[in-house]
Amino acid sequence: MGFEPGPLEAALRVRRSRGGKALVPYLTGGLGDWQGALAAAADAGADALEVGIPFSDPVMDGPVIQQANDRALAAGVTPTSVLDDLGRLDVGVPLAVMTYYNIAFRFGLERFAAVLAERGVAAAILPDLPLEEAGPWVEAADTAGVETVLLAAPTASDERLTRICSRSRGFVYGVGLLGVTGVRSQLASSAVVMAERLKRVTDVPVLVGVGVGTPAQAQEVCRVADGVVVGSAVVRRMLDHGDPAAVAELVGRFRRALD
Repeated sequence: MGFEPGPLEAALRVRRSRGGKALVPYLTGGLGDWQGALAAAADAGADALEVGIPFSDPVMDGPVIQQANDRALAAGVTPTSVLDDLGRLDVGVPLAVMTYYNIAFRFGLERFAAVLAERGVAAAILPDLPLEEAGPWVEAADTAGVETVLLAAPTASDERLTRICSRSRGFVYGVGLLGVTGVRSQLASSAVVMAERLKRVTDVPVLVGVGVGTPAQAQEVCRVADGVVVGSAVVRRMLDHGDPAAVAELVGRFRRALD
């Protein structure tokens, strides 16, 4: 591989080597008892956790995660407060943050990467940062020991997918459909195709997210993919119940479906 996998990639590779499928729930930082919900999700069988740093214009996200961002921001949450809280957490599984490039840029790329590392965050996902412009961030992240998870869209050529995979650390995030995040009634056929295309060109764990909203959909895409990222379904639980137990119940159902 030419590099030593970081904590996130190592955890996902262990799950895969044992014949299992990885489960990575997403929660919005600063929304209700989000720290309790992260711990509950880890206890319910998550392999890693993705924490959204709220941003005013989350272009990749649909209504559920937009609402969660708005609610967290209205409560006074800032990127620094979320990262400081993460630094005090120990949930026993690797953490990735997901946010938009503007936040990393405003911090300063080296400083943002260094703060993530100091706070014990294994990886970062910046969905609006294209491969062609990722160089400075990737360099800063590599120096700090932060894994950069890159997204692969269904519209990408095979040649582009190969380049994305070669630069992705932690996992390759296969985007399951063209559109924003949200729960759909059916798994898009593009989700399985995306997983197949990525698996052909990389040994890095391939996880599919966006449009994977039910345990049955997770099971279906994991016939090919190494795992799933589940966002809107989990965040919906937090918006409706604000209760870590409700999150744990849902994550537990996904875990049983994948096992």
